[in-house]
Amino acid sequence: MTTITNPLLTPHRHGVLDLPNRIAMAPMTRGRAHDTTGVPSEHAAAYYTQRAGAGLLITEGISIHPLGKSGPGIPGLHTDEQVAGWREITAAVHDAGGRIFAQLWHVGRMTHPVTLDGATPTAPSEVPITEAPIFTREGLLPHVTPRALTVAEIRDLVAAFARAAGRAIEAGFDGVEIHGANGYLFQQFLAENTNLRSDRYGGSAENRLRFVLEVVDAVAAEIGADRVGLRISPDNPENQIRESNARETYRALVDALDPLGLAYLHVLERGDYPALADLRPRWSGTLIANHNGPTPVDPATAERLLATELADVVAFGRLFITNPDLPARIAAGLPLAGPPVADVYGGGARGYVDYPPASVEVVG
Repeated sequence: MTTITNPLLTPHRHGVLDLPNRIAMAPMTRGRAHDTTGVPSEHAAAYYTQRAGAGLLITEGISIHPLGKSGPGIPGLHTDEQVAGWREITAAVHDAGGRIFAQLWHVGRMTHPVTLDGATPTAPSEVPITEAPIFTREGLLPHVTPRALTVAEIRDLVAAFARAAGRAIEAGFDGVEIHGANGYLFQQFLAENTNLRSDRYGGSAENRLRFVLEVVDAVAAEIGADRVGLRISPDNPENQIRESNARETYRALVDALDPLGLAYLHVLERGDYPALADLRPRWSGTLIANHNGPTPVDPATAERLLATELADVVAFGRLFITNPDLPARIAAGLPLAGPPVADVYGGGARGYVDYPPASVEVVG
């Protein structure tokens, strides 16, 4: 008798990654940190520990710099107090048998002076978002025109990412993921409509890649390349990004990254460019796949990604909010709760740590 094993439940081992299954929890903003100190929520240890059955947990975006914060309740990793808060969380996850990477984040122009205590957002160029307002502690407000980073400030940010990576390891994380997706600072450097620079960081594809590659190199030098992941979202129009030739840009990026021996490449596919199919053959390491669409990634889609070898691991987002024991539910063939409809951002325990595991639902 042949036993068919769900590919999502098979181990994945590559470099420092030793994952019991191929299910990752995608990074998801939850907005529950202390808004002044950036220290993680008192409930964050429970939130991540409840989901420690994932092969890999990737945290919400963590600001590496005071000007990198997007809105209310975003955690940081640039003070000793923040490191101490994260250390409690990583210890709890490890005690539960989990593995956790910190997602390092700077949002560039995707913030507001209200959030930055009066400071002007910084970006590659002075190109504002005009299509939609931004959420602040004072409600929805129009975007402001960002200030273009100087070359010296870019160098300081490269160093800030490296320092944050070192702090992440000090806080007990197993590694870090650099957030290069979703229209935030890195993609603002990559995209032609948001990078109008004429210096060594703008113009040609080689120059537009420079900041990303400098940060990856600095972070890898700080903590080891095998503890560094990078998330990208080629051709993603989110946050008013337009990449005129995503294929050329991201092929060049992946070709430059592949020899470095990174922990993984995390590809979020959204847009017309078939990023997974095009970039998978160019990437020899672990590839984590994610789809950002109107409906969440489901187990059947994830299994197809593994079966077609477009991914080694699949990241689930919204379903992990409402199904804290997602791998166990998949293993048991249990129905999954739908994506959240309220209490996603901000607040306290409600909608954060009060979704019950399936065993409680069945018994209770």
